[in-house]
Parts: sequence; C-alpha cells; structure tokens
Amino acid sequence: MAQIEVERPEIAKADWFASPEIDDDSVDLAEVFRKLRAGKKLIFKVALAVFLVVTAVAFVLPFRYTSTTSFIPPANMNSGSSIASLVSGQLSALGAGDLLGGMKNPGDLYTKILKSRSIAQELVAKENLKQVYREKKESRAEKKLASATDITVDSKSSIVTVEVTDKDPHRAQKLASDYMEALQETNGRLALTQAAQRAKFFGDQLAKEKDALEEAEVSLKQTEERSGLIAPSGQTETEIRTLANTQAQIAARQVELAALRQSATEENPQIIRLKSEIDDLEGQLERLESGNGKSSVVAIPASKVPALQLEYVRKERDVKYHETLFEILSRQYEAARLDEAREAPVLQVLDAASYPDMKSSPKRSYYMLGGLAAGLFIGCVWVLIAQSFQGHAALNSGPATPV
Repeated sequence: MAQIEVERPEIAKADWFASPEIDDDSVDLAEVFRKLRAGKKLIFKVALAVFLVVTAVAFVLPFRYTSTTSFIPPANMNSGSSIASLVSGQLSALGAGDLLGGMKNPGDLYTKILKSRSIAQELVAKENLKQVYREKKESRAEKKLASATDITVDSKSSIVTVEVTDKDPHRAQKLASDYMEALQETNGRLALTQAAQRAKFFGDQLAKEKDALEEAEVSLKQTEERSGLIAPSGQTETEIRTLANTQAQIAARQVELAALRQSATEENPQIIRLKSEIDDLEGQLERLESGNGKSSVVAIPASKVPALQLEYVRKERDVKYHETLFEILSRQYEAARLDEAREAPVLQVLDAASYPDMKSSPKRSYYMLGGLAAGLFIGCVWVLIAQSFQGHAALNSGPATPV
C-alpha cells in the first residue's frame, strides 16, 4: 500500500524562519569584493577618466598669488578713555556694524575695521577693481575683494595678518599694502581717545581763526591806506589791547567749553567752572566798553575816541583780538597734540606686504590626488549599482517555479 505523507505545518513554518535568504540587512563583504574584482576594468576606466578631467582642469586654472602683511595692534587700547563710548558711533558710519561686540583683544577691533565697507570702497576705487573683476556694480567688486582677502588674529600675541590673493602678484602685493595704508589713515581719522578729539577740535578752530586773522589784517591795512592813520597811541592803544585780550579770553573759553561738551555732561566741574569764568569776563568786557571800568589804564570809553580814529581803532581791536585768540588756541592745540601723542594707539607694522614669487594656488598635486580618489569611488559605486541591477534583472527573467 502506498503511504501518504502528511506535511506538518509547524515544521514548514520553522524551516521558513530559518532560511538565510530572508535576512536582507546583512552585508556580505566577500560578495562585495568579488563584484569589485569582477568589475576592476570598469573601475580603472572610470578612475582614469575622472583623473584626466580633474588634471586638465587643474592645468587650465590660472595661477593665483598671495601677498601677506602683518602688524601689531596697540596694547593700551583703553588708556585714557573708554573706547567703546568714543568710537561706536563713528565706526557705524564706516559701515562696519557693531565692531565692538565680542572684542576679546585689540586685534579684533582692527580686524573689523579692515573688513569695513569704508576701506573696501577705498580699495575698489583706488585699484579700479570693478574693471579688474569685470563687475558693473561696486558692491559685487567689494564682495570679490572680501573673498580674496583673509584676515586673521593670533589669539595669544594679537598679531593681525592680512593675506590678499590675486591673479597678478604685483596687484596682490599692492592690495595688501593698500590695506595697511587705509588702516593707518582710518586710525588717524577716528578719534580713539579724548586727547585726539580735543586735538582735532582745536585744530579745526585754529584753522578758522587763522583765516579770520588774515581777513582782519587786510581790513586794517585798507583802513590805514584810506584814512592815512598809522596807529593810535597812549590810552587808546592800551584800551584796544585790553578789550581785545578780554574778548579773546572769552572766545578761548567758549571753544574749550565746546570741546568738553563732546565728552562730558553739563554737571561736569570743568564745564561749570568755564561757564562761571565766561560770565565774569563778559561782565568785565561790558564795563570796559561802556567806560565804567575801575582800572586806570582803561579810563577812556570807546565811544569817546575821536571820530577820525574810530574806524581805525575798531579794525585795530579786531586784529589784536584775533591775534590773542590765535595764540591761545595755538597753545591749547599743542597741548592736545602732546596728550594725543602719549595716548593715541600706534600700529607697528611687523611684516610689510611681501611680493609673492611663488603661486599659492591651484595646487595641482592636490587636484590630481583628489581626482584619482574621486574616480576610484565613482567607479566602485558604478560597478556595485550595475551588478545589482543585473542581478535583479536575471532574477526576474528566470523560469517559473512549478507548483
């Protein structure tokens, strides 16, 4: 009799779970290497093709040269005043933004000044970089200049290094040198200390007073030629000098008061003192002009000067006034300049802009090695994907399994 075998479902189920073909997450490294070895010719061809393309690109790219310069920023940035309160407004006008935010050492401030829009605009105009970079807009030329410039600060020594890269080695050196010149100019233009502010203010006032003195002298000469008078004498001369000196003292204190108001409030003791002195001098001047002064050398009021000499007296008084004021402002200006020389930050150039006699890029050996590595990787991936597709195609086109 024929025996009928009965299939046990639990055994078939166990065999199904035990089948190693179901584990799709496992990677057979031996199989991978076998596929790569089988497609080594294709891998070699792909790697060679990519290598040749990258090598050709490396030889086509133009040479670039990098010029380097460095300087030592001043260490006593905060001497005499708070730099944050003095230059924050002025630096924002340069388009450099919040330059003081996150400043850890003196080099950080000068690094951000070098990256400011003001210096970029100056270099673009000076070296005609719009034409060099073939850009119609100045903003795009500034961006290309920024991308070609690398500014770094040493965290320990605070030395600032500026590197400029360009196709022309002469232009690279010139741009690096221009950066230093622009920084020196900007550093001198910005009032980084109170003494520098005072020196600039008194310098402007002194220049204006010099022009006023010259105009007064010309006017006096014209009066002499027209009236035939040469100079008053006696009490009139003494009165002229006293009035002119008093007016000059008032004007000088007003200039000093205006300079102090730029960095101090109205409650400052020096401002209060200057106001009191100006009030006293103005009262004294009023008494002198009305003839009520107690001094014996100013006994004749200006209103009683003979009519023939009145115009000359007034011109003479203007000249004496401007001469006295010019002398006072000169002394104040020189004193402010001495303070500025002691307090102003000084940039010390460590290395001048170097002439790049060797190219900095492209580094052809790096391109060639990178192209070879990329070609090998692309070839391997290509072979694995191709064989994977071939395996799926063979599986789908195989004979049907009998039931």
